[in-house]
Amino acid sequence: MAAESASAAWIAFGAVEIDTLGHRLFVDGEEVGLERKAFAVLVLLAHDPGRVLSRDEILDEVWGHTHVTPGVLSRVIAVLRHALGESAEDSRYLHTVHGVGFRLDADVRFASSREALMTESALDDSDLAVAPVLASLSAGASAVVAPPASVIAPPPVTPPITLVPSDNSPRRFGKPLIAMVVGLLVVAGALFGWHTWTRRPADATAAADLKSIAVLPFQNLSTDQGNAYFATGMQDMILTQLVGIGGLKVISRTSTEKYPSHPEDVKTIAHQLGVATLLEGTVQKVDNQVLINVQLIDANSGNHLWAKAYTRTLDNVFNVEGEVAQNVAGALKVQLTSAETARMDKLPTSNAEAYDLYLKAGAHANRAYDDPSLSSAESPVAIALYQQALARDPDFALAAAELARSEMQMYFFGPDRTNERLAAAKTAADRALALQPNLGQAHYAMGLYNYWGHRDYAGAITQLELARQAMPSSATVELLIAAIARRQGHWDEAVTRFHAATVLDPHSEFAFNQLGVTYQSLRRYADADQAYATALSLSRDPFGERLTQVFNEFMWKGDLAPLRAELATLSPGSDGYRSNIMSLYFERTLAHDYAGAIKIAEADKAENWDDPDNIVLPRRLYVAWAWQDAGDMAKATEAFNDVATRSRAALAERQDDADLHLALGFAYAGLGRKAEAVAEGERAVALMPVSQDALTGTDMLEHMAVLYVRVGQPDQAIPLLERLLSMPTGVIISPASLRLDPVWDPLRDDPRFKALLTQHT
Repeated sequence: MAAESASAAWIAFGAVEIDTLGHRLFVDGEEVGLERKAFAVLVLLAHDPGRVLSRDEILDEVWGHTHVTPGVLSRVIAVLRHALGESAEDSRYLHTVHGVGFRLDADVRFASSREALMTESALDDSDLAVAPVLASLSAGASAVVAPPASVIAPPPVTPPITLVPSDNSPRRFGKPLIAMVVGLLVVAGALFGWHTWTRRPADATAAADLKSIAVLPFQNLSTDQGNAYFATGMQDMILTQLVGIGGLKVISRTSTEKYPSHPEDVKTIAHQLGVATLLEGTVQKVDNQVLINVQLIDANSGNHLWAKAYTRTLDNVFNVEGEVAQNVAGALKVQLTSAETARMDKLPTSNAEAYDLYLKAGAHANRAYDDPSLSSAESPVAIALYQQALARDPDFALAAAELARSEMQMYFFGPDRTNERLAAAKTAADRALALQPNLGQAHYAMGLYNYWGHRDYAGAITQLELARQAMPSSATVELLIAAIARRQGHWDEAVTRFHAATVLDPHSEFAFNQLGVTYQSLRRYADADQAYATALSLSRDPFGERLTQVFNEFMWKGDLAPLRAELATLSPGSDGYRSNIMSLYFERTLAHDYAGAIKIAEADKAENWDDPDNIVLPRRLYVAWAWQDAGDMAKATEAFNDVATRSRAALAERQDDADLHLALGFAYAGLGRKAEAVAEGERAVALMPVSQDALTGTDMLEHMAVLYVRVGQPDQAIPLLERLLSMPTGVIISPASLRLDPVWDPLRDDPRFKALLTQHT
């Protein structure tokens, strides 16, 4: 396979177009929903048309041959045939070679964009049209010849788009002749009235474009502003139903919430979001009465495609979201499957109190999801409300699923890394799946449990694939799969998937931030800066994103001034100050202001601090280091002893917790127990290897290098630093940080350290 075709963003053959980055399939201009593995098999076959790929080859490439039977591939092939509009008996593209495997027979084209595919299609068609066009030109301008209807006018492109032909796509004419033909076609178009025979079928285009939607924030018309949660909750419930429709592109809540409920310029907003329709709504709740108005708008014309008012009481409002979703699908001519219809018809609960508590919980859960630094404050409130909802309706599967997700949010970002928290999440997810086995939110929560709780990537992906089947338009699912790819060290895949997530969440601060983290890890600092700038432009917390951007600048260029300028704007006691406490501490250590670092660390009340790669260490350890660096060994020793005592006690319950072993190792280093310190540090590295986690594993190695320095073992530290600088570790270590961070001061005069800095400059 040619390298350029392997990286092409768009692939096409016949009436089929494949958007590899956006994970979209178009057949005859219509977008067709396709599960992830089926999409991967199609792309794999399309990259090598005409060649038979064995079953084992496909299973290895797409599934890694993990927990997969040949029957799974047979089912996926059947799904593909259905999507392409063919069958095993009547197959145009996809052929079975019995006893061997499968083959795609087609003239496949590759290009960097959909526009490029259209241009290439025009060039190919021009090969066929050149004879009649040349004949008509030689006969004179008065001779009107109707060219083939398939010829499409190439759109003007500046600069020219470079097409990437398939190795299997022969070109009948060379570039000079193609250029001449295009020029002749332009002349012919001018002479004969190009517009009369190049117009695309408007109705087909409109039908394809209409199958995309963004749900704008619902307006709260209640006089009691305390009811605002009900309006946002109804919007979320309708979105929950819409993302389950396979033939519909649905934009995430995080991309729509900045817009007004009823904008005047719907066309511009729709263009910014990449959709053709907008759903607007108002909600008025007075006592037990609820009035919900929704209207679906064609963004191009501004006309209503559908509208309805629902007057309900709280005890029969539960099926509104399902009705709305089915009506939207009908208005957009999206064919629902029987499973999708059944899912929409199913009531989430029939208990009014449980439903109301669920909506209240969602407001707090969303704040935690949107800003992980708020997890410790918002997640416990959401958890309590979900638990109350389940107490009123023990069969409320959706509440159990969201409870599990909030428990994992608290576990990972709280951070509350306890067995009790993990067990609570598992219990809630199991409960949701027992109540509703096909519930996408429950599979998503179980994916979080496997990923965040155990780094069980295979188990997480299995759950997320099931979540995607139930929620094919969920940007959240795409983002989590991208994050797992990064943890697995599949860096290029992670970049591609984070980009793909922005199709469903084009204004996602988080998606662009994580794309930036991925670039920064790869030391593509300029690309990271651009991604962080985009995240900043979308952010509701500009300070946090700006701080991320200037930290990238520090790791890249060693410039401390922007970082210090940003941190200087924070006021002690503010939310921003608390959420960036580690950055404040780090900046003071860079300035060798250890008294300032002590003040910052001792004033904070959190038990643990977690770094960007989720290594959690006791705050008291940072206090101990600052006292040690300030020269007060008595206070440092007291803090180190405290950390050691607490770490040993916690390890009695969690013997395989890498963070606890690392904390104990650092405490022993501070107490002069060097051999024990190294043993604990190496145990931490063994429990969190790079092969298990490409982010936290490398971060653990960097901490191990620090530990070697603290126990006076440069012979171990320097080779480890050399190794780290050759890996994707640009977030945690760089030549710039090595030059400026005082933790490396004991190595400054070592010729090997100096050579290391020179080599990687």
